[in-house]
Amino acid sequence: MTRPAAIVTGGARGIGLACAEALADAGFDILVADLADDPTKRLMENITARRAAFAYHRCDIANLADHITLVSAAMRAFGRIDCLVNNAGVSAVVRGDLLELKPENFDRAIAINLRGTLFLSQAVAKAILATPAKSARSIITITSVSATMASPERADYCISKAGLSMWVKNLALRLAAENIGVFEVRPGIIRTDMTAGVSAKYDALIDGGLVPARRWGEAADIGAVVAALASGKFGFSTGSVIDVDGALSVPRL
Repeated sequence: MTRPAAIVTGGARGIGLACAEALADAGFDILVADLADDPTKRLMENITARRAAFAYHRCDIANLADHITLVSAAMRAFGRIDCLVNNAGVSAVVRGDLLELKPENFDRAIAINLRGTLFLSQAVAKAILATPAKSARSIITITSVSATMASPERADYCISKAGLSMWVKNLALRLAAENIGVFEVRPGIIRTDMTAGVSAKYDALIDGGLVPARRWGEAADIGAVVAALASGKFGFSTGSVIDVDGALSVPRL
């Protein structure tokens, strides 16, 4: 029986790695796309220990030419693509007064978080449609609670995620009749390398009740949701947004 295959961008660490591990546990073969020239031994072992085939492709999603080679690499490795997890992204280059936001910093956030992810989704969707469906098919995009919750000190990041959220809605409408599930997953405060530098700040905020669940989110929390969505069991929920934030984004008085 042919195993389904998934691409996970930014899959070498953090949320991306947790998604790759969860998908491997769910029976997917995995291609990790990341910026390093070669995968680490630990990354390969994490995936292959789960009895999944593993492939790696160096990819800068901001470079649209890399999208072509990424899709080709996945087709060579597995002969098909059944799931794309759009996880690669960057935070704000500088946090500060939005009136001092520099165009080059804004452009970087848009190029990677929005433009790159949008056109990679387009390329992968075409590849998925070009092969017969043998299992559930999905495109799952990791955004952020910042898609709707404003943070003026990093407006560029928020805008990129808000735009990505609208792209997901449009993509879901386009692919619904093709039986390809399209989902947006919005993490809240997640313990990763990206948040390590502000961990003390968020420790205090979480202790103070910012997150009703009273804990950090873990990368594995995101991975579990992604694997469930990729299973096809929620196919009729295509276009949905799943908040994984411990109720952080629930409006309160």
